[in-house]
Amino acid sequence: MTSSSAPQDPTPEAVKAPKDPWDLPDVSGLVVGVLGGTGEQGRGLAYRFARAGQKVIIGSRSADRARDAAAELGHGVEGADNAETARRSDVVIVAVPWDGHAETLESLREELAGKLVVDCVNPLGFDKKGAYALKPEEGSAAEQAAALLPDSRVTAAFHHLSAVLLQDTSLDEIDTDVMVLGEERADVETVQALAGRIAGMRGVFAGRLRNAHQVESLVANLISVNRRYKAHAGLRVTDI
Repeated sequence: MTSSSAPQDPTPEAVKAPKDPWDLPDVSGLVVGVLGGTGEQGRGLAYRFARAGQKVIIGSRSADRARDAAAELGHGVEGADNAETARRSDVVIVAVPWDGHAETLESLREELAGKLVVDCVNPLGFDKKGAYALKPEEGSAAEQAAALLPDSRVTAAFHHLSAVLLQDTSLDEIDTDVMVLGEERADVETVQALAGRIAGMRGVFAGRLRNAHQVESLVANLISVNRRYKAHAGLRVTDI
């Protein structure tokens, strides 16, 4: 009498380990363009990225003004008009004043098609009581950018950085986290990695673009903090 063995279960496939959220891509070869690069925030970001070894182009409505600012910043920064900056860059940071935000992006829709766009604009108003948040019809500056640039990959980041600290050449590091928002994980991780190129900074995923309004609005609170304490406050997220 022969015996038969019970059928064996197929060998289970190895369970794939979850992706490490701090495993970010190498972005050292990307060209970073800064629209509004002659303004305080734009100059500061351009300086920090260039100092970290990133190729940087700053844009302005005036190419001559952009070239003059680039020469002052050094570190290989180039200057061009906004359209050329958008065309030549892999990642484009929008650091223009809020009142020129929509007009600037509408005029560059073609040049920004296919680009990773990082909006860092904070819609704010000011009165005798200080700074206060404005809420655009689309919900936030970042959502307005996404609506105006349907062929671009829009993210939001770099809202809470002090222009004074960014431009302070005596500071080797800036102790702060950068909230990064976006719809696609790969795009968010690219921006997180760029933030991490600046010594002392860390890029932290903070949700999708629908959450951008409260991130942009927090700048009004930071302005109040800075005025009261004579500081240049930033943010740190604990326990991650």
